[in-house]
Amino acid sequence: MTLRLTTRHITWLRSLVHLGSLGFLLWLGYAVPAGLLGGDPVQGLTHYLGKGALHLLLLTLLISPLAKRWRQGQLIKLRRPLGLWCAAWASLHFMVWLGLDLQFDWHLIGGELVKRNYIVVGALALVLLLVLSITSIPALLRAMGPSWQRLHNWIYAVALLVPIHYWWSVKSGWQEPLIYLLVACALLVPRRDKLLRPWRQRQKLRQQQRVGEA
Repeated sequence: MTLRLTTRHITWLRSLVHLGSLGFLLWLGYAVPAGLLGGDPVQGLTHYLGKGALHLLLLTLLISPLAKRWRQGQLIKLRRPLGLWCAAWASLHFMVWLGLDLQFDWHLIGGELVKRNYIVVGALALVLLLVLSITSIPALLRAMGPSWQRLHNWIYAVALLVPIHYWWSVKSGWQEPLIYLLVACALLVPRRDKLLRPWRQRQKLRQQQRVGEA
């Protein structure tokens, strides 16, 4: 007998998402003074927040396959809080790099953007996450109509950009970023038809236009 998730179950799961995401942030209040983030606390803090954002991103992508596999449509309601927390962690990751690492030295920041491609990739992923977070507001969802789904398909691009950003940012130990990239690709494979649909539609439209011109 399959357990059907109710609104009450989803409320509890949402609470766990919020408590877990916030709790791991509050833990930093103890970890940083205690020196648990390594010899360079700024680098450790940046790494911790970046990996946390990556974990939340993968969890967000995992929701749809789980909902389909277990036939629990209510699980879809967890995507929004997970995605919002992902954007929050990614923003903190960026702000630590910007404020604590580079100390808002805009000349230095500009030089880093030119020299280090992984920063540009990460910044692009963050901009996309912020746009998706803002447009996840229910009122905007209703106002945008079908274009909302087309916009939010960009989460799949983010799913590739973030592991690539991680991979390019490490000087050694590329195996771990590769694992994250492979996991992201594995989560995208079941969605390949959905991802290719706009391209197929454009190809079909072009063929129809050529036939009409002939």
